[in-house]
Amino acid sequence: MKLDFDGGDRLGPTRIIQVREPGIGLEGVLVIDNVAAGPAIGGLRMAPDVSLTECARLARAMTLKNAVASLCHGGAKSVLVGDPRMPPGDKERLIRAFACALRDCRDYIFGPDMGTDESCMAWVRDEIGRAVGLPSELGGIPLDQIGATGWGLFQAIDEAAPDCSLELDGARVAVQGFGAVGRHVARFLAERGARIVAVCDSRASLSDPAGLDLERLETLKREGRSVGEYGEGRVAAAEAIVDIECDIWIPAARPDVIRADNVDRLRTRMVAQGANIPVTPEAEARLHARGILSLPDFIANAGGVICAAMEYRHLSQSVAFESIRDKVRSNTRAMLDAARAGGLAPRQAAEQLATERVQKAMQLKRWALY
Repeated sequence: MKLDFDGGDRLGPTRIIQVREPGIGLEGVLVIDNVAAGPAIGGLRMAPDVSLTECARLARAMTLKNAVASLCHGGAKSVLVGDPRMPPGDKERLIRAFACALRDCRDYIFGPDMGTDESCMAWVRDEIGRAVGLPSELGGIPLDQIGATGWGLFQAIDEAAPDCSLELDGARVAVQGFGAVGRHVARFLAERGARIVAVCDSRASLSDPAGLDLERLETLKREGRSVGEYGEGRVAAAEAIVDIECDIWIPAARPDVIRADNVDRLRTRMVAQGANIPVTPEAEARLHARGILSLPDFIANAGGVICAAMEYRHLSQSVAFESIRDKVRSNTRAMLDAARAGGLAPRQAAEQLATERVQKAMQLKRWALY
């Protein structure tokens, strides 16, 4: 893993822990960014190419996300080097070992993320007792199964649509990453009359101006097949989804998919960030300069962590969905109004709002902690 992070500021990180056990192939990092508001909630990401810098950026996004959602939790992230499609027994062994190595980090609560799911969180809870996003059989609210993040993303899009003179009924939508977030937000948007004109996964992109059949796509993914096997429409490389003309473009996969070198290929009116840090700062500035409304990740995709916080307090799924709707819509509106009033890009307004809340929480703690 690349240990290439040399950043940090007054907010954090407060702690960085590297875990290595070469004998069993265990290599991972935990970044606890800020715990002023309470113990940090952050997902466990598993991928072959994770790095410390990526982990630190994701941890900061969680600090801002939890703060702007007014949760009594700080932000953190953990990453584990490995192919999430490895044999299940090997994956379980690595995740259990990683959890045990972090047993004493009591200000970190594991959650699911890219490459991990409810079963993984059950293994973590079995080892150390601290995890959210658990299977329903263990009293959890399965975030990916019910689409908590996608539900919140839909609320942000619906709230922001009038600000770019957009009607959801008939809107053309492209979803980059047809996974736990992408497939659910596609469904919620389609129920409001939007037309899903393009999707992609790690292997291919698929587009059809007439619209795609979501049930058919769901079947393909359940069978472990690519969207490129749909049988109709235009199939191309996964990256080609950047070129699809649409009204709403949703990145819902990896970090930094929109960068300075490809941002001008986007032909859309809104970018709704379903993934964490999917747009680089340079690309975000360019979107704003082009008049494309970009909804920042920690505002738009906060549904998952809000649901996790509700689960941690043993609240119901219906209460969680109501809380997601209210918090995400309220924060989206506050961000857009502040951006308009201050002549700011939406991300600038959102960062100011979140940072003020983190700093206030820090001021209320014992001075020696910060």
